[in-house]
Amino acid sequence: MSNNKTIEYLQQALQMELSAAHQYQLHAHVLDDWGLDKLAAQMRSEMQEELEHSNLFVARILFFNGKPDLDFYKKPVQADTLVDLFKSDLEDESEAIEFYTKASQHAMETGDIGSRMLFEQIAVDEEGHKSWLELQLSLIERLGEKAFSAKYVSGASTEE
Repeated sequence: MSNNKTIEYLQQALQMELSAAHQYQLHAHVLDDWGLDKLAAQMRSEMQEELEHSNLFVARILFFNGKPDLDFYKKPVQADTLVDLFKSDLEDESEAIEFYTKASQHAMETGDIGSRMLFEQIAVDEEGHKSWLELQLSLIERLGEKAFSAKYVSGASTEE
């Protein structure tokens, strides 16, 4: 059913998810520092989802009697602007979708239904993240950063 390449894919997926979780964690703190507490809460929600994904990969690696490596795929980076933050995350999500698609195809070719389904499930979740990020960038472009940001500050009235 599984082979060394599948375990390599699972391991890289684990590391990518851990990196993503901690990237969102850093974003949440930066956004809190900028006063965008509602957007920070959204980032914390994204962080939790990525941690849940990492748990699924740990379990699958252990299922194959592998040893999960909890290193980061890449080090989290602090963004200087909202646009940079969203563009960076969008790039990461696009890379993840491409990777999970490739990993799913490999699992299918080797008859590993469980890993294939896991990779596909995560790819679909990442597509949702990508769509949300694209929307945020579109809103910033259309509304301007000030108007966009006002939506994410507690106590800021969006109704008149």
